[in-house]
Amino acid sequence: MAASCVALLAVAASLLLLLLLVSWKRWRQGRGKWHVIIVVLGDLGRSPRMQYHALSFVKSGFSVTLLGFCNSRPYDELLQNNRIQIVSLTELQKLPVGPYIFQYGVKVVFQSVHLLWKLICREPAAYIFLQNPPGLPAIAVCWLVGCLCGSKLVIDWHNYGYSIMGLVHGPSHCLVVLAKWYEKLSGRLSHLNLCVTNSMREDLAENWGIKAVTVYDKPASFFKEIPLDLQHQLFMKLGRTYSAFKARSEPLDPATERSAFTERDAQSGVVTHLHGRPALLVSSTSWTEDEDFSILLAALEKFEQLILDGESLPSLVCVITGKGPLKEYYSGLISQKRFQHIRVCTPWLEAEDYPLLLGSADLGVCLHKSSSGLDLPMKVVDMFGCCLPVCAVNFRCLHELMKHEENGLVFEDSEELAAQLQMLFSKFPDPAGKLNQFRKNLRESEQLRWDESWKQMVLPLVMDT
Repeated sequence: MAASCVALLAVAASLLLLLLLVSWKRWRQGRGKWHVIIVVLGDLGRSPRMQYHALSFVKSGFSVTLLGFCNSRPYDELLQNNRIQIVSLTELQKLPVGPYIFQYGVKVVFQSVHLLWKLICREPAAYIFLQNPPGLPAIAVCWLVGCLCGSKLVIDWHNYGYSIMGLVHGPSHCLVVLAKWYEKLSGRLSHLNLCVTNSMREDLAENWGIKAVTVYDKPASFFKEIPLDLQHQLFMKLGRTYSAFKARSEPLDPATERSAFTERDAQSGVVTHLHGRPALLVSSTSWTEDEDFSILLAALEKFEQLILDGESLPSLVCVITGKGPLKEYYSGLISQKRFQHIRVCTPWLEAEDYPLLLGSADLGVCLHKSSSGLDLPMKVVDMFGCCLPVCAVNFRCLHELMKHEENGLVFEDSEELAAQLQMLFSKFPDPAGKLNQFRKNLRESEQLRWDESWKQMVLPLVMDT
């Protein structure tokens, strides 16, 4: 009996404390007019679009609190800005006991309570910006906090969470069906919705009853072509950790710096490309089910065979960057290959080195197949920002980004990708070849950058409301 009384008193005290916090926040609400909370129920360092939102808000006079998991380092510009506060969320590790549904239920309850407390304890905000997916349980929690504290909820739809779950469990699994119902219902609670493609905007309107504004991903200003001396510095840095970037032979002059691709003359300091250098092919991934890297590996095997058969093709260094659940699986497949003319490297790069790598590469490859068919690969946006031509696997709305035979090539399978690699790298490096023509087209396209796009599309929406 005594224990029950104590428990009831504890619950009452908690509710009273919550009410006091809400009242205090309501009293201070006027002070939050120029404050925005951005919520990512995922790794902040691997959520570039939400980092861009934070920086754009700051440039427009707002202060920002950014909530998320701090597993990877965000951009330095974000860390060094005193108007951006990063609040780390605790990620509940997988429970060692019980069926999956039980483990998932415990995780959702923990995340709900934890996120609610973290939001309630923050300074009042005019807006709560939420990345979706993941939206379970974040949408409902953010909406509740918005109601209690007078903040307006904005959902930035990158994809559908239930469709990603469906890749693992199948579309008819009870959790997937429940997640779709939840996402469809709670998604209507927001004050404003942004999305990443026109196809998603139309689908949200027709099938979900949600009105959204398309805000395409655009490259940040630091995704750009890189001078050869900076490329050389990057190659030398990466060569200290990854053998694929090391020189295949030593220079005659020991004072000369040489990488697999470049060398710096000891006397003049001038950097040049090595004669007969390998081509640098780059892909990036979160190593999830919506990217089938067996397609690339099969295409590389065909490319290798072409070289062995006497075709005039360069050796390749294939760099696949990123972290994710399937990395170990694909690393195992890669280790089984016995390539003679191809080196495959799977590093995790610092945030500042990734744009430099894209700006130094010869070709990008994208294997992203949207789980919903409605989102676009941001990696291709970044590659285009560096004027890097891309070969991308085809899916439903890719045409909103890729222009076949203009800024790259679209393929359906490994056979077609291998044929494209053969055509693009024939007589490499050929100034008159397709690769350079695609790069020239990208330079002349004068792509809009994130900051300009954000000011045109998002800032008016925020200021109007």
